[in-house]
Amino acid sequence: MSGGVDSAVAAARAVDAGHDVVGVHLALSRAGGTLRTGSRGCCTIEDAMDARRAADLLGIPFYVWDFSERFREDVIEDFVAEYRAGRTPNPCMRCNEKIKFAALLERAIELGFDAVCTGHYATLVDGADGRELHRASDAAKDQSYVLGVLNAQQLAHTYFPLGSTPSKAIVRAEAEARGLTVAKKPDSHDICFIPDGDTRGWLAERVGAETGQILDQGGAVVGTHEGAHAFTVGQRRGLSLGIPAADGKPRFVLEVRPVSNTVVVGPKEALAIAEIAGERFSWAGVAPQHGTFSCHVQIRAHADPVPAAAVLERGIITVRPDTPLDGVAPGQTAVLYDGTRVIGQFTIDRTISAVAAPV
Repeated sequence: MSGGVDSAVAAARAVDAGHDVVGVHLALSRAGGTLRTGSRGCCTIEDAMDARRAADLLGIPFYVWDFSERFREDVIEDFVAEYRAGRTPNPCMRCNEKIKFAALLERAIELGFDAVCTGHYATLVDGADGRELHRASDAAKDQSYVLGVLNAQQLAHTYFPLGSTPSKAIVRAEAEARGLTVAKKPDSHDICFIPDGDTRGWLAERVGAETGQILDQGGAVVGTHEGAHAFTVGQRRGLSLGIPAADGKPRFVLEVRPVSNTVVVGPKEALAIAEIAGERFSWAGVAPQHGTFSCHVQIRAHADPVPAAAVLERGIITVRPDTPLDGVAPGQTAVLYDGTRVIGQFTIDRTISAVAAPV
């Protein structure tokens, strides 16, 4: 129970369904005085108190489990290491993969529980080959992308009571009718361990800020920066280029090179990606056969899925979209779908541009 409206209603529905429910709030930070500011962050003291009030109203036991050390190792340190390597990670994916449906699930099973129930918007379907992960009924709230890291064993012990709910408004109305004080609580956003939203400043303290060059595609210096870690592929704002493009059009970050501490910029059309590939993948159920298979690929939580052909061979998954993807960065997660069903996911290690770089 995060302290938000979704997990509170999910717990209430689990109680109504006759399950033996225990509320658990995860303490993921050692900063005991952390307080929530508006809709930024989550898992704060205020959130824990909101979760406890909801559990008390529902009449279920409530505990706070300290997973802060594992969260630091598996999520925060991974986040820093990925940026240090010039990649763009998604910490929510790592948290779901390593904490909520790994560390938490492991302890729950050890204690004799059958499943971890959360307020995520996704649907589970028991198919002929086991449990399948599908998109939620409410496309606007669908969270199947960030759950794409779950494997078959984890899905078998997962419960998403909100997946078939047509809209978030219905969940809030239900919470209010039940007397839950979180009914109108704003949704959290931003990275939970950077509650002030200043990712650049947070990274500068941990990775270090060192002046470097901004180059165009031909290798000419067009500006300087205070640390390559602060830039992501596709970024336009905050470049402070001293030399304008010859055509007068804006330029975007095309590449981050951490070893040389340089950033490469170019025109928007150069962001078009014709192929992505990776070696770190998992399957949400039965793995596809080696060889080529059709799918849809989604590269961000709220991006539109794109029809694609995927090739699985020699431990590498390669995806070629029917139309180029826009602004893909190494380190991002690509989730593959068959209709509404999640096939699996992989971390993007390599991209190939759809536009040839100038000589």
